[in-house]
Amino acid sequence: MTHNADKITTLLGARPLSADGSHVLPSPMDIVIRGGIIEAIRPAGEAPPEGKVVDASGTLAIPGFINGHHHSHENFHKGRYDRLPLELWMNYVRPAKPLPLTADDVYLRTLVGACQALLSGTTCIVDDFNASPVLDPEHVEAALAAYDDIGIRALLGPTLFDVPFHESVPFVHEECSPETLTSLAPNKVTPVAEYLRLVESLAATRHPRDNRVGVLLAPSAPQRCSDSLLGEVRALADRTGLPVIIHVQETRLQAASAWHQRGKTLFQHLDELGFLAPGTSLIHAVWLTPDDIARIAASGASVQHNPNSNLKLGSGLMPMRALLDAGVNVSLGTDGCGSLESTDMLRVVANTALIHKLRGDDYRHWIGAEEALESATLGGARALGMAEQLGRIATGMRADLVLYRLDAPAFTPLNDPLRQLVFGENGGGIHSVWVEGEQVVADGQLTRLDQRRISQRIDQAMQRLRPAIDAAEEMTETLRPAYERIWSRCQALPLAPGTIAARFDE
Repeated sequence: MTHNADKITTLLGARPLSADGSHVLPSPMDIVIRGGIIEAIRPAGEAPPEGKVVDASGTLAIPGFINGHHHSHENFHKGRYDRLPLELWMNYVRPAKPLPLTADDVYLRTLVGACQALLSGTTCIVDDFNASPVLDPEHVEAALAAYDDIGIRALLGPTLFDVPFHESVPFVHEECSPETLTSLAPNKVTPVAEYLRLVESLAATRHPRDNRVGVLLAPSAPQRCSDSLLGEVRALADRTGLPVIIHVQETRLQAASAWHQRGKTLFQHLDELGFLAPGTSLIHAVWLTPDDIARIAASGASVQHNPNSNLKLGSGLMPMRALLDAGVNVSLGTDGCGSLESTDMLRVVANTALIHKLRGDDYRHWIGAEEALESATLGGARALGMAEQLGRIATGMRADLVLYRLDAPAFTPLNDPLRQLVFGENGGGIHSVWVEGEQVVADGQLTRLDQRRISQRIDQAMQRLRPAIDAAEEMTETLRPAYERIWSRCQALPLAPGTIAARFDE
């Protein structure tokens, strides 16, 4: 739903990214925004200075980044973990006993990630929101309210699963005592049907096609979801048109475990279930076979790439070039702040254009700045089924865009502004950030909320929550020896034949 339908803003003299995203236009243009939609793009001086007039001369206009994967529930865990693979790390950020959070804690926790996102040029964020084991609708509403208040575009999905994490890993019953397994089991679990009912009811007033802050479906992963649950999710997505996000084969352990337990990859399993479809994002997708890539391409599903998180957790490097060459859409994301302390998409875009140059000897096929930027903008929109609304600066598109000062150090001297943005800019050159035609960042500050007050309130909340976080980590330490044995045993399992190596030591 677009508010202020008659509100007009005219950005005078910016140099926008071309409609196809391949280059920056050589001449300044005027961008006319009406009711949150780009109404016209005209050569500088041709647009009448209607409504709010902004001098955008000497700026670069880029579609706002779409962060295709974030976990706001990890925002209080910044800086606490390093040198841990995913399967050990998860026990710390999602302890058996959840933290004693209030709705206000959830509101503040959500704001801290959204704040950094906006200030670094992200205009849309996809929040895979862990509300387990007991769903509290007030917590979901608090997170949605945070996104409402700060002005960012957001799609939030309460994480769905019906197989506990510890039951999704091989050898757990061999390596953990009965007492340990009992301690890992939650005392109370909200039935999955309640999660689905909540998302469906929210979709009536918060469908992302029509609302700046909306909902989507977020089944956790195939190994943590029964086939019946996946079928219910697919049916609800088809009925409502909601996007779907799901983690698939992020790590070697997950890929090897699938082959060990099922005799097939998780991509093959999802394909056979009829789960793969346009509007579905396969998060991480690091460990793939050529057959997996062919199945994804044929289905129209997208792959959601989180290179920085995959690096920090040692998960591996997904075969991005092979996916793109097969016609698979790739979006980019930061992942949560427990695995990567930042929601800054500029760092993700830069690393995407850098690290994939380590794969393949033919430099002509390396991932370049243009492809990385497209994945962070239009690729993100395609993944959500919103390519007709987001991801480009063109008439009829929602006015989610970022202006960068071309006199900033990263652009001086100016040779290729697109490459200099991807490889050189750190956010310090941001002139302004716009979401649905509203200026939400000006002069490095949020326009809707007081950043200092947010930080003060978060510090106060953390003083109260830190003892509970410390206690949960102490309990996790007692489980760590068993999980290290499980992890080591799983690492020795073979992968599906033809799996593309995602680590240098594979």
